Amino acid sequence: MSTSKELEELQNKRAKLEEESSSLKENQKDLEERVKVLEEKIAVEGLKNSNKATKDAICSLESKINELEERLRKTSQMPEAEEPTKEVVSEWNETPEPTEEAVAEAEEPMPEEPAEEESVTVTALEDSVIAPQEEASESPKKQSEKKKRKFF
Repeated sequence: MSTSKELEELQNKRAKLEEESSSLKENQKDLEERVKVLEEKIAVEGLKNSNKATKDAICSLESKINELEERLRKTSQMPEAEEPTKEVVSEWNETPEPTEEAVAEAEEPMPEEPAEEESVTVTALEDSVIAPQEEASESPKKQSEKKKRKFF
């Protein structure tokens, strides 16, 4: 084979391979775009399903609210429900007549205890100057707990 024929064949092979390469790259781009489209469709379907589930939950809640409001209206319109309440109230309002023993107990004077004089002694401590500085560095919650403990 002559070198010119060999060169021509190699150039033809190269042209075919370059054409195949560009075709493959174009095919790859098309497939990548198709993948992106399918991923978006899946995302859209997922959102549709999520929205449908949320709408169903809302519809269910609205139905339950309507049912409960209807029950509330029915119970508030029933006059029978008010009568037992009045009877219970009237039973509590009735006061029994006091018995002789209760009257005698009420009339007896309570024995008075001798009044004792109470005195309070206040003593200054050396640590009292340090305590406000320590309390200032602690959190307000701990300070309130300490204050509660001091009064008890």
